[in-house]
Amino acid sequence: MSKVEAAQQPATDQVGLERIGIYPGTFDPVTLGHVDIATRALRLCDKLIIAVGDNRNKNPLFSTQERIALIRQSLASADVDGKVVVEEFHGLTVKYAQQVGASLIVRGLRAVTDFEWEFQLALINRSQDPQIESVCLMTSQEYSFLSASMVRELAMLGGNLTGLVPVNVAEALKRKLTDMHASL
Repeated sequence: MSKVEAAQQPATDQVGLERIGIYPGTFDPVTLGHVDIATRALRLCDKLIIAVGDNRNKNPLFSTQERIALIRQSLASADVDGKVVVEEFHGLTVKYAQQVGASLIVRGLRAVTDFEWEFQLALINRSQDPQIESVCLMTSQEYSFLSASMVRELAMLGGNLTGLVPVNVAEALKRKLTDMHASL
């Protein structure tokens, strides 16, 4: 089967199977922009797996387990009715998608500056498995400027995080930074 023929095949040959999407990222920390993308992604799939990975090019403030807990707490008040699972993953995103039976990789776009990178990721993922679609959701306008790295820097400099991260995340950032300064 050619790549074109494979890409034209439905995600599943069986009617009624659960459509699974993954939303991969570092989420260090999870922001209200991440929560927005996750809840909106549920319109596209029956189950969303928020896949928390470790990017070797980043030095995360929170451990993977801390990030998973923060995401779960952040979504506790959202109306997701058990449709969201948060778990750790390692390696290639597309291989993880294959392992969990996902047919969608969900990504968020904040601004045109994100587009080129996300376009490259989508193409490389498609080259690995044409059955898995990459879907980019435009962030809601109120979060278009927001990034986890900006939140970390703002927190380190004592800025106001209201409206940028869930309350539990703001509290965790404050504790983490207090602990870091105390250990110096």
